[in-house]
Amino acid sequence: MEFVELPKIGDAEKESELGFVHGVSGPVVIACKMAGAAMYELVRVGHFELVGEIIRLDGDLATVQVYEETSGVCVGDPVLRTGKPLSVVLGPGIMGSIFDGIQRPLKDITELTKSIYIPRGINISALSRDLKWDFKPGSNIRVGSHLTGGDIYGMVHENSLIKHMIMVPPRSRGTVTHIAPAGNYDISDVVLELDFEGVKEKLTMMQVWPVRQIRPVSEKLPANHPLLTGQRVLDALFPCVQGGTTAIPGAFGCGKTVISQSLSKYSNSDVIIYVGCGERGNEMSEVLRDFPELTMEVDGKTETIMKRTSLVANTSNMPVAAREASIYTGITLSEYFRDMGYHVSMMADSTSRWAEALREISGRLAEMPADSGYPAYLGARLASFYERAGRVKCLGSPEREGSVSIVGAVSPPGGDFSDPVTSATLGIVQVFWGLDKKLAQRKHFPSVNWLISYSKYTRALDEHYERLFPEFISLRTKAKEILQEEEDLAEIVQLVGKASLAETDKITLEVAKLIKDDFLQQNGYSSYDRFCPFYKTVGMLQNMIAFYELSRHAVESTAQSEHKITWAIIRENLADIMYKLSSMKFQDPGKDGEAKIKACYAQLNEEMQNAFRNLED
Repeated sequence: MEFVELPKIGDAEKESELGFVHGVSGPVVIACKMAGAAMYELVRVGHFELVGEIIRLDGDLATVQVYEETSGVCVGDPVLRTGKPLSVVLGPGIMGSIFDGIQRPLKDITELTKSIYIPRGINISALSRDLKWDFKPGSNIRVGSHLTGGDIYGMVHENSLIKHMIMVPPRSRGTVTHIAPAGNYDISDVVLELDFEGVKEKLTMMQVWPVRQIRPVSEKLPANHPLLTGQRVLDALFPCVQGGTTAIPGAFGCGKTVISQSLSKYSNSDVIIYVGCGERGNEMSEVLRDFPELTMEVDGKTETIMKRTSLVANTSNMPVAAREASIYTGITLSEYFRDMGYHVSMMADSTSRWAEALREISGRLAEMPADSGYPAYLGARLASFYERAGRVKCLGSPEREGSVSIVGAVSPPGGDFSDPVTSATLGIVQVFWGLDKKLAQRKHFPSVNWLISYSKYTRALDEHYERLFPEFISLRTKAKEILQEEEDLAEIVQLVGKASLAETDKITLEVAKLIKDDFLQQNGYSSYDRFCPFYKTVGMLQNMIAFYELSRHAVESTAQSEHKITWAIIRENLADIMYKLSSMKFQDPGKDGEAKIKACYAQLNEEMQNAFRNLED
């Protein structure tokens, strides 16, 4: 939000325009003499000129949630209405920046104040006005062209990864009366003038958009492309789509933040918006420390992934009210890049803290509490946030498609999935990656429980897999069956031991162990396994399932003959094959490349077929 442009209390021409503080309760301030104010209007509170937002109107009393610390605000202090809703500034300079919950640039504040804390009532521009950007107007835009909302009329190379499209704001239209020539401009310079029915409008490279309002689109499209995470358990068993909604609930120490960070690092998205909402400050500093060091290959050049990332940091020691705003700020930034035709992923870590902020403010407003003290409208608020995801056809020309995928981490107290926030979230999202404390304690990471997790997008992606990896769908079904059978056999094994099981059941147990330890488990701190491309995932799964099928065939086909093949014989004769199967994950996609890994897996498959043929002969 451009707090620089908001009016100040000293600017008020008449004192009668001011309201006055009537009562203060933590971040909630009640102001009187506020007749004519609107819901969600921004106000300035007290002599410190703190920024707040009106959340309830009753006669001439307005209830304001203040986005900064309210100590020192007294009854009778002035309250100034600004006449604007809470908005974000959208333009070149967002990528690589770090903002707080109401889009104040933390780096610029540090340089200005030389302090590690954000002073109260600070006024600083969200995007730098000093930086000049190299603006290139569209080749087909000239004086007399007709433009409507969403049309791209220029482009700025924000960095080597992001081409920042300069668009007409959704509510503007008209005939071009002036377009700036190619050159260097800052974001407040006029680059386009439109004339509509005699009314002239001057447009700069930046737009201001209210955060609670959904940015309009031409139409919503069904999702059809997977959001690849580089984690085998997620890509193979519980895939998400570009434009999908995902929840990651889990207790403390289960690895929620690691999964959200690996999504930010390795997913096939063009832009990442990472919102740290009420989590520990150390996690945000870890992101700031790690991301600039991480690189990706683009057209043969290595680029830092910080260039495609923007951070919204609202850690647990920042004011509670701004937590709610930070989620909306993040989703509005995501929608802006989606409108350019990019695929955006937004990580919200964690939505539970956001819900707790709602609960605190709801309690101070003396609203009727529902389950566990959360407000009755918790489900509606969560839904209004998650429904802003999706794959869309963008407004304006040229025709383009974009998507926003939302991944929300949920931290239920004590890992209890019946918590109101978790149950409300699961009713809304389409993918559920449930993290398990027991797996995390066994050091099995990512600790996604394959029995309780699910994805409702498997059907939507079938066509995509049929086209590129036709064998994959049957492999996935078989792997899920093996894991489910192993769970059913676990109780019998505990009662009577492994020795008394049927030979085919012994094979199921061993292959399930192989899948769990060498396929689903992944070492995020190793070069070979921190990211697993999809061809490697399919190749590994193919060989493991082939081993299962061949073992069962060998046992079943010789069950009636004199030379019975048992699991013990298979394990003895094919020990080297089993070792190679569990070593498949050590192939490094960065060093070895796709062709070499595929050839290696195909050779292993051939060796396996020959070994079983010799065994059966």
